[in-house]
Amino acid sequence: MKQIAENLNAQTVESSTAETERSMRETARFNMIEQQIRTWEVLDPIVLALLDEVPREHFVAPSQAGLAFADIELPIGYGQTMLSPKLEGRILQAVSVKKNDKVLLIGTGSGYLTALLAKLAAHVHSVEINPALSEVAQKRLALENIQNVTLHIDDGAVGWPSTAPYDVIVYTGSTQLHPTVAERMLAIGGRLFVVTGEAPIMQANLTQRISEEAFRHETLFETCLPQLINAPQAEKFEF
Repeated sequence: MKQIAENLNAQTVESSTAETERSMRETARFNMIEQQIRTWEVLDPIVLALLDEVPREHFVAPSQAGLAFADIELPIGYGQTMLSPKLEGRILQAVSVKKNDKVLLIGTGSGYLTALLAKLAAHVHSVEINPALSEVAQKRLALENIQNVTLHIDDGAVGWPSTAPYDVIVYTGSTQLHPTVAERMLAIGGRLFVVTGEAPIMQANLTQRISEEAFRHETLFETCLPQLINAPQAEKFEF
């Protein structure tokens, strides 16, 4: 009887601890959305509901779970970082993904932005140059039962022509130059998000393809983002 009582007490403590952890996560998620994302002009109810639905903490290492909701670019290994929550929100709001859209994501990273886009789109092609990061992302997406994603291990700095055209293209790393090759992979009406320039001041840009030859370019806001591996570089003049 004593052993049974001890086991029941242990189960009660374990259950109470798990419930406390769940409560803390939900509070942190709520604060992330209300204090970071909304205040950065992300007001689209679909985007806000999505950020509440998809568990960001499932896309970081267990040792980083406590930082999953922090307003930082979280290191994910191999010299790469996870975008800050507010920037992810602004990107989703800017590209306005529709349920029939085909999306290209350059830089799979943790897999979280891939998951968010997949929840909104018909299909996502996500390109990652680092095989280890792509492998981890694949496992995380499988655990969340997200199946409308194709992961590619390769250099996607200038886009991914083999499955073009795309309705949406998103770059998760900055480039010095606007990716003109990639914008030609947009379908008519398609949108491309990319951060361009050099630190410490860069610009987030949205490009929309209006017709076969016409594109509309819009500067959304200033930010600073780590450079994409092998991103096109501006020519340097020597005198």
